[in-house]
Amino acid sequence: MPPTPPDQRIAGAPISWGVCEVPGWGHQLAPDRVLTEMREVGLAATEVGPDGFLPADPAALAATLAQHDLHAVGGFVPAVLHVPGHDPAPAVDRVLDAFVAARAGTLVLAADSGLTGYDARPTLDDEGWRTLLGNLDRLAGLAADRGITAVLHPHVGTMVENPDDVRRVLEGSSVALCLDTGHLLIGGTDPAELARQVPDRIAHTHMKDVDGRFARRVQGGELTYTEAVREGMYRPLGSGDVDVAAIVSYLEGNGYAGWYVLEQDTILTGAPTGEGPVVDVRTSVEYLRGQFAKVGR
Repeated sequence: MPPTPPDQRIAGAPISWGVCEVPGWGHQLAPDRVLTEMREVGLAATEVGPDGFLPADPAALAATLAQHDLHAVGGFVPAVLHVPGHDPAPAVDRVLDAFVAARAGTLVLAADSGLTGYDARPTLDDEGWRTLLGNLDRLAGLAADRGITAVLHPHVGTMVENPDDVRRVLEGSSVALCLDTGHLLIGGTDPAELARQVPDRIAHTHMKDVDGRFARRVQGGELTYTEAVREGMYRPLGSGDVDVAAIVSYLEGNGYAGWYVLEQDTILTGAPTGEGPVVDVRTSVEYLRGQFAKVGR
């Protein structure tokens, strides 16, 4: 059976419409608008978004997505993985129940700091790292037993943020990665170089572009992550400093068969006027399709 063409593997994420799990993040749009606009710009599927955005009941979730001709990819699941004596498995297992019922295939784990938001994180000692890495492999095994692929999402303000953190995960666990092109760049990792070096470890991709000037200010402590997002750090694909073309070329050239999830973190200060966030999503869809045409898959 031939592989699914990449332009049929473009998915959306509610965060591109400003929908986020962080309290006080910004104005939250209604699910019907977000899902309708996803389909209008040609997306095939969506991550499910934060708790409460879409129905928790699997049958209701499936019906809601079917009304908009969308499939469930899976979703972003922050979990505290580094605290000895804390077992993240029961909460993750409940998420897996919902994913199985919704036929969603990807569990996107983030190593939650245990703090609110993504503007600070504690420093891990060796015991914390052993606990985190052990939990990653254990949760990946639980997901695999249910037919779901678990990936670890390096993310600003979590316990896996910078190049050393990513290296420790690659060397100390067998979990696959979510290649989040924006969070990696802001955390100091070149996402194109990572895609070139370890394509076989990448099972899921979050596509976003970044204004490097803001990324450097976050790295230097001049801005918090949230402040930078509010000021426009994330850009439509092709208009920032992420080498999207190289990433697509490396992934597709190595037989990548996963989703490309358009995920441009956005903060809305109020109800949008005009078309709103969908303008940037549409631009990103068109740019990504252009890159796929160039690699000929």
